[in-house]
Amino acid sequence: MKIGIVSDTHRMIKCIDKAIPYLKNCDLIIHAGDNYSDARYIYSETSVGVMAVVGNCDYEDAEEELLFDFAGKKFFVCHGHRYDVKYGLNFLKTKAEREGADIVVFGHSHETFSDVIDGVLYINPGSLALPRGGTKRGFAILEIEDSNIKVKEIEI
Repeated sequence: MKIGIVSDTHRMIKCIDKAIPYLKNCDLIIHAGDNYSDARYIYSETSVGVMAVVGNCDYEDAEEELLFDFAGKKFFVCHGHRYDVKYGLNFLKTKAEREGADIVVFGHSHETFSDVIDGVLYINPGSLALPRGGTKRGFAILEIEDSNIKVKEIEI
């Protein structure tokens, strides 16, 4: 299974369009907020199901967090601002443990991050629009095959 992971797209369609060819080949797309309306655009361009949350720059009435099973893994998705992810993952780790998540997807910092901590995979795809911290514009592709899990960072 291939899962496209994007965040912090901030209505920059030209940047999103560069990711569309990659996202079309996914089985699922996750958008971790800022801007929620971009998730609808991505769906219209790919016809791939999109799971999306709102972020601190969104004003739509939609979910702030999602918890769901896909490809045999339990996902927790949030934007990250409510867990102070710019200052560390302690609050997010506590939430992930409480929810029994296998994979946590978040954004907000605009910096790419991928690591396994205490058996849980944490993924921040960075920003397709406004990267920070020396990272490049990009997103992630998560590949899950049986017990093998790979995260690929894609720069656009």
